Amino acid sequence: MQRLAAFIVLLIPGIGAAWGIKLMRDALFGVQASVFPVWLQFLFGLVILVLCIGFFAGFLYRRDQRNGKIPKDRFKRKN
Repeated sequence: MQRLAAFIVLLIPGIGAAWGIKLMRDALFGVQASVFPVWLQFLFGLVILVLCIGFFAGFLYRRDQRNGKIPKDRFKRKN
């Protein structure tokens, strides 16, 4: 059941990232997906893509940190 929940949690940002890529691709080829200008569509797609990939990366990082594959103090500053 936990694996199914984790899959669903990761599926939603994956779909969002694909949608962001689609919006950016449509903006590059001049296909307007909404009433917004094409440059705003590209910017919105870029923001969606970055947020979704960031969520995905953070989820995997925390999971690996909990499982002991990454030390907890790996990215802390050394004095």
